Amino acid sequence: MLTALTHAVIYTGKEELKGKALLLENGIVKGWTDEQNIPSDFHIINQNGRRIAPGLLDLQIYGGGGLLFADSPSSAALKTISDALLKTGTTGFLLTLATNEMSVFEKAIDTVRDHPHPALLGLHLEGPYINPVKRGAHIASCIKRPTLEEVKNLLDRAQGAIKMMTLAPEMCDPAVIDLLLANQVIVSAGHSNATFSEAADGFKRGIQTATHLFNAMSPFHHRDTGLPGAVYQNHTAYASIIPDGIHVSYEALSVSKKLMGERLFIITDAVEASNGAYTHVFTGDRYTLPDGTLSGSALTQLRGVANCEKYAGISLPEALRMASTYPARLIGHPERGVIAPGQPAYLTIFDDQFKPQGTYIKGEFFEG
Repeated sequence: MLTALTHAVIYTGKEELKGKALLLENGIVKGWTDEQNIPSDFHIINQNGRRIAPGLLDLQIYGGGGLLFADSPSSAALKTISDALLKTGTTGFLLTLATNEMSVFEKAIDTVRDHPHPALLGLHLEGPYINPVKRGAHIASCIKRPTLEEVKNLLDRAQGAIKMMTLAPEMCDPAVIDLLLANQVIVSAGHSNATFSEAADGFKRGIQTATHLFNAMSPFHHRDTGLPGAVYQNHTAYASIIPDGIHVSYEALSVSKKLMGERLFIITDAVEASNGAYTHVFTGDRYTLPDGTLSGSALTQLRGVANCEKYAGISLPEALRMASTYPARLIGHPERGVIAPGQPAYLTIFDDQFKPQGTYIKGEFFEG
């Protein structure tokens, strides 16, 4: 099928285009042309001034559509969550489970492994191999140190479904990190009380990123800058950050962006209301445990982009890259972070109020 998307501002991940029509052919980006030069055999869809960006990616989200995946890691829940996230403008995501009973992890692994969805990139296991001192809202009784046997069993069961694991490097035998990396799992340092030296050693070993910068980690102190300082000083390590103005201030987001450049990307860390193992209570702009402990955001990835521009002084093209291009690089899907000729059409369409208007996944349109 030949489609031309017209009357839109196009953000390719590299440049901003105006007055151009985006040409799609059988799910692939064919290129762009002046709107008056569209070939006659293309079906024209007028976007009426909307914006088109590379499809947004969220590498840490726990549910959607009113469902927390950990409460019911079933194929039906997976479809509900995936379809709901598409309507928010997110075209790819890592479904995340916080520290829990191993049986919950196993059931979630089986479901994700056996029930693919075009937006589902895999699982992100946040725990249970974290530091209880920095557990945040995680279940204390489920936190443990990893053994090689247990991690190997998880990887064998997953058959590639586990794409990322958040762990505290100071709580793990280096051989565990080596095993995860050898199985193409992205290792992220988080829920960690690591000193600067411990964190730096972890990055040298191959840890690629850090989970929700500043939250649930050793603080940036002038005598030991901890995990945040190690992230800043390492010139290859990425870090995610939650741009809701609650988990971190917009000033901290702005400073971190200036220091890290293309290594900083945004996530939502979004949860849903739940009365399960995690009792998430919606309080108007965030989720907390009943005791008030911050337990997750109420963000969408598109709203996070808007916050970066409005409150942190980050240009819109760069904020879009933080939600698409940079996470795509980290997870090894660079084709998802750009709009370029010959690449599959992964697109997010939104209006000037940052309301989602639809998505494309490999050229298939999903209404917003």
